[in-house]
Amino acid sequence: MRTLFSTADEKPKNRFRRWRETIFERIVPVELTPLGDGVFKGVMEAADVGPLLITRVTQSAVNTAATSDTIRRHGKHDTLNVAITLSGEVFSAQDDRTSIQRAGDMVVLDRRPTTMASDADTRTLFIEVPRECLERVLGSTRRYTALTIGTEQPGTSLVTTFFNELVCTHEHLTPNMATRMAYIGIDLIVASIAERLAHEVPKNLQGTLIVQRAAAYIEANLGDADLDPAQLAAAVGVSLRYLQELFHEHERNIADWIWRRRLEVAAQRLADPGFAHLDIGPLAYGCGFKSQSHFSRRFKNHYGLSPSEHRWRALTLAT
Repeated sequence: MRTLFSTADEKPKNRFRRWRETIFERIVPVELTPLGDGVFKGVMEAADVGPLLITRVTQSAVNTAATSDTIRRHGKHDTLNVAITLSGEVFSAQDDRTSIQRAGDMVVLDRRPTTMASDADTRTLFIEVPRECLERVLGSTRRYTALTIGTEQPGTSLVTTFFNELVCTHEHLTPNMATRMAYIGIDLIVASIAERLAHEVPKNLQGTLIVQRAAAYIEANLGDADLDPAQLAAAVGVSLRYLQELFHEHERNIADWIWRRRLEVAAQRLADPGFAHLDIGPLAYGCGFKSQSHFSRRFKNHYGLSPSEHRWRALTLAT
């Protein structure tokens, strides 16, 4: 990892001010308060791997608060922070849930008011993960924010080992391989969170299972241009109204979910060299769009680029 900043290079009186500025630039604006009377020490290292921004932070005891004001000052609402405590102890609070993370533990924090407090010489690996990668499988983040995902879980240990190795070797990876490794890491994170949630007492187990079955059916039938909420409800054996209520409880809309997944899969295939031989039309039909013009219009509205522009940029950067 490359070193972004070290307080060892600063005069003692400037160290905390410069540290706060670097946190603002690399992670997000937050309110920082040093804990203790000693000279503040901190080292920040970084690695950008595919879509992931990975930051390793070693610092003296500090209190970190994301408030409504600081949240308004950044534009990272499409990502979440996954924090892995490598050493020391961290207190986390969000969404009326509080927890403690020790070495090897993991926690997910959303872009909502948050408090974190760390003891002296704590080292933490912060991974910025695309929100949709977690919510597509696990639902609303309110189910698992500030929930300690402990190192006693085999999945959590795999996550820590994988990312420790990834930040050491990422510079030797091609851009395409780095992206693939990043998504493998995201899958490991999702599996570890799911493993942790399995130990929670669900509020509505039946409803959650129905939503999961519906999401799996959508994934398996995205290429069906006739797939709509009514067909989905019939496929999972419930009324459309009940399925809509269940999706609403998980902060989702059925029709929006189907169209968003079609667009996301199309974007992935456009960026994948393995699909480069396919023209835009056949690729669109394979993702459930009835016409190329309809696909192009929806794609540009969602991503701000035409499908061909997105493909050109993605494949050019991968070479």
